[in-house]
This record gives sequence, structure tokens and C-alpha cells, in this order.
Amino acid sequence: MKSDDALLAAWEETLQRKGDAPAIFDTGGAALRTFSDIESRARMLEAKIDPAAAGHVHPIDLGNHLDWPSLLLACLRRRVVALPLESSVTPQQREAALRVCSVRDAGDWGDRPPVLLKLTSGTTAEPRAIRFRSEQLLADCIQICDTMGIGPDDLNFGVIPLSHSYGFSNLVTPLLVRGIPMVLSRDRMPRALLDDLARTGATVFPGMPVFYQAFCEMEKAPVLPKLRLCLSAGATLPLEVAQKFQGKFQRAIHSFYGSSECGGICYDREARLEEPGFVGQPMEGVKLELLDPGAPASLIRVRSEAAGDGHFPEPDDEKLGGGSFVPDDLLSKSGDGFRIVGRISDVINVAGKKVNPAEVEAELLRCPGVRAAVVFGRESLRRNEEVAACVAAGADVRETDLLEFCRGRLSGWQVPKRIFFVDEIPVNERGKVNRRELAQRFGSR
Repeated sequence: MKSDDALLAAWEETLQRKGDAPAIFDTGGAALRTFSDIESRARMLEAKIDPAAAGHVHPIDLGNHLDWPSLLLACLRRRVVALPLESSVTPQQREAALRVCSVRDAGDWGDRPPVLLKLTSGTTAEPRAIRFRSEQLLADCIQICDTMGIGPDDLNFGVIPLSHSYGFSNLVTPLLVRGIPMVLSRDRMPRALLDDLARTGATVFPGMPVFYQAFCEMEKAPVLPKLRLCLSAGATLPLEVAQKFQGKFQRAIHSFYGSSECGGICYDREARLEEPGFVGQPMEGVKLELLDPGAPASLIRVRSEAAGDGHFPEPDDEKLGGGSFVPDDLLSKSGDGFRIVGRISDVINVAGKKVNPAEVEAELLRCPGVRAAVVFGRESLRRNEEVAACVAAGADVRETDLLEFCRGRLSGWQVPKRIFFVDEIPVNERGKVNRRELAQRFGSR
């Protein structure tokens, strides 16, 4: 009898088609589990979940482990609510996440109970979650595979966390829904990643800008004859990195823009590498609306069947719900697509004048010798905030040179007051830069 859960029903069809075919490989290219093995393991894990726990939250905090897809299937069958947690969380963070996402009984979810919660940061330090039903997770998977042209003949390379929305939607659900196998890796060293990509013959690499930048700087890189699709998400891909990567590896990088709340939003299908921040056209099945179409930068409303049912425990009906979501990103229309130009929360208030850090970063990246740059606001007694920047650059680049370069291209209030040189731009496990953390780290220097 076919399951009444959309994800389980899709998995049952995959299992019929691909039962004994390899599903998960190690970085040496050896098959570790078939699709039938995943099912067998799922049944074993299901037996360990108390049937009385239906409706309650069950953490998946395995890291990039073989059991990840199986445990998700077990949660779906036991009707517990899966809560993916990144392996880097501390015991205190894990306890806080479980506390925030807990319910007294299954009835507390209402008439549309979720099957999975995605953690996201709120306006305070306390985490909050996004509610998803199987239909929404399935829609996101279909939109991604169809838009990107990813099919069962492909082999995904899984180094991004499976617990993150990007890894879940590009690795876990394609395996379960479309039968797309994957290589599982826990090694984040750039040289090892490139060697493993070459050895395994992976055809699709869902990566982040930090990986591509490291690959560009590597000497004697291996040939990647099977790799046909390079994806970049999690943070804006610097145009210079994309161009350098294409010149070195003869592979284009396709920018992918999405959000935990609604899944994939835009995809740069052609990877023309003409504008910084360009993310292409809306995904198949996704509609975008500029909320202030006459402005140079506007919030957008995303309409998609993949959009979650709302935040939990405190819903935000104005931003998320009813099949739509309004991200904090600022976008502009650019030709036949869209370009990310900043975020509402990133805007720096310098004595009442608003500074978009993306504009300052673009100028810093044009300066010879600069490899990467991130701009943030620091507290200022006289001006509310002042502009500062972290820059990774060659040894011969000096702060005075960069400041002079910026003064010739930016208005006075946009020019950084301080520039801090770093070997690499600090990012978290998701490959994202936290400007607030940088402001705290460099606030008193």
C-alpha cells in the first residue's frame, strides 16, 4: 500500500527502481550502501523510536553520516518531527534547540503537523524553527533537480552539511526522491576535496564560495573530467573568484540563491559571469515580486510550493506563510534575472546616511591585489556607526593604498575608517560571513 506521506511515497518508488544500485559512496569511490541498504537501516532505526513519541521532536545530529537518510525515513514512518542539527553545535546549543522546538503533545501542531523543522536564527540569540510538511520538501527537491538538470545518471559530492537546508535539499532529498547517489565526505581541506572529486568521478559539486576561492589558489590541481556542474550557494559568489575558477578548471560556477524558509529561489542557468551578485532567474515553479520595483534595491516576495508553513514557536505571518516568504535580502532586476545587492540587516547607518556594504566590497575587490573583502559597521559615538572592512590581500597591499583607492570611487561616508588585514575572511560552517560577529571582534581595535 502506497504511503500517504509524500516523501515516503516518492522513496518507495525510488526503492522499486533502484533497489540494489549503489546509493552512497566513500571518497575512495567504494560503494558503501545501496538503496536497499538504506531501507534496511531505516527499518532498524525506526524500531528504536518509541511509537508513543509521534508528534514530538527527534534530533538528527549525525554529521555527514551514512545513517542520515535512513534516520530521516525512520522519523517519517514514526511520525516524529525531524530536527536536523549541525555537528558543530555545542551541548548547550543542542539543549536550547530541543527546548525551543518541543511540544507537549502532537495536538499542539494543529491541523497541519510538520514532519521536519529547520533551525534558523531569530532576532534574538534564541533559535527558532521553520515548519515543513513533506509536500513542501518534495516540491523543493523537484524544483532543484528540474531547474538544474540533475538526474539519476549524476553523482552528487556531499561535503556541505546534510543538516543545513542547502545540503538537505541538494543531497538528501534528491537521493530519496530521484535516486541520485552521492559521495559522503567529512574532509573540508581543499586539496583533499579536489582529489576526492577527481577520484570518485562525481558529476555535481554543491559548494560554497570559500571552497572555490581555495581551489583557485591551489597549485597543481587535479583534472576533473567527470565534473559537469559546479554550484555555489550559502553566500554571494565573488565575480573574480568565478572568473578565475573558470579560467583554471574550464568549468563555470552556477550561483544558486535560496533560503531555509522557502528553499530554492533563483539559479544562474547560463553562468555568464558578467555582474557581481547575479543569481539568475527564478527557479522553475517559483515566482518573484519586487516589493519596491522603482527602487534601486528592493525586498522581494517569493511564492513557491516549497515555502514553509511558518516559524515556530513564534509565527511571522507577515514574512512567511500561505506559500510565500519575504527574505531580508535586497535585490535588483538585472537584464533577464536578479542580482543580490545586500541585506536590510547589513545596512550601515553613518550619521543618518545608509551605506550598503556590498557596494563598498565591490570597490575593494576592484583594487589590485585584493582577494576577498567583507564590510561591516562598527559602533561610533559621533556618527552612530562607521564603516570598517576585513580584507585578504597580497603582502604588498597597504591600508593607505586601499583607502586612497576607495576615496576616488566612493562618497566620503562610504569609505572605510579602518581596514583589517586577514589571511582569510572568517566564515562559519555554512560558508557565510557574520557581519555582526566581525563588528564585535574588531570593534575595539
